[in-house]
Amino acid sequence: MEIKNSQGRKHLILSILSPILILAVWEVASRLGVVDQRFLPPPSKIAVALITVLAEGALFTHLRATLFRVLAGFFCGAVPAIIIGIIMGLSGGIRAFMRPLIVISYPIPKIALFPVVMLFFGLGDVSNVLIVSIGVFFPVLYNTMGGVTSIPRIYWDVASNFNAQALKLFLTVALPGAMPSIFTGLKLGVGMALITTVVTEYMGAREGLGFMIWFSWQVFSVGEMFVGIGVISFIGFVLTTLVERLERLVIPWKA
Repeated sequence: MEIKNSQGRKHLILSILSPILILAVWEVASRLGVVDQRFLPPPSKIAVALITVLAEGALFTHLRATLFRVLAGFFCGAVPAIIIGIIMGLSGGIRAFMRPLIVISYPIPKIALFPVVMLFFGLGDVSNVLIVSIGVFFPVLYNTMGGVTSIPRIYWDVASNFNAQALKLFLTVALPGAMPSIFTGLKLGVGMALITTVVTEYMGAREGLGFMIWFSWQVFSVGEMFVGIGVISFIGFVLTTLVERLERLVIPWKA
């Protein structure tokens, strides 16, 4: 236990050290003129821009809009993906029926569907959330289905010996057995939700971190642009960490 705690502290220190080292190298390189400060300002100047944006209050408006789209799109995409992925994993017939539809639609860039979605739902949060949910759906679906199909055969045989019905199979074999893969898909889904949200905010929003970045680029407010990028990175880190913590609670046997 002592060795494990020591390793945990070491890993924590390394996790903190890596971003600090990158920021330090970035600051020095920018101050020495290795990179052009007009295009890549040092972190200290970006911190000043962050304080300015916070004082103006605009950052909270953009942050609230982006968080809503990310979280709403994530849940609307992940929940049906888990259910459909488990069903496809359990039934070879349904998997054969659904496979062509999934294979045809998966390679389409999700942002390419945005104009089509806007034709039906117009500009606004509905279109943004729908595109985000489509982006989240596929990685979660594939990982869930793969998790179910990779469950060792012996577990199905044991459930069959106890005459487990469909619902029982779903709750006691398929769902627990696929959990590690489901959480892998959810972590991929978080990143996809952020990426898709920011891109849709470039095109069809008047508030949000993506809009803030795009507008800052247009008026050449580089410091504010990097503030938006930094906040998005922080959101991704926080959400991924929360999913990992939830994973440890739900499937402690994985560790």
